[in-house]
Amino acid sequence: MTANAQTSQTGSVTTVFAVKGMTCGHCEGAVSSEISELGGVSSVTAEAATGKVTVVSDAALDEDAVRAAVDEAGYELVGQA
Repeated sequence: MTANAQTSQTGSVTTVFAVKGMTCGHCEGAVSSEISELGGVSSVTAEAATGKVTVVSDAALDEDAVRAAVDEAGYELVGQA
């Protein structure tokens, strides 16, 4: 597990990613939708104002898979925030 991923009491992992290019609610929805399709993801919260995307999943996510999902939405994953 990375330093920025946190395990909660329910056994889920919360990871915050930095994403470039989000400017509005539509952007947030596009990024959230793509990341939500990854296996084990239970919730995604994207914030255009901060460029941060908080992902709750059953286990730590493969950053390459998250990067591919963000790319598919048309944005750039900078890395973990």
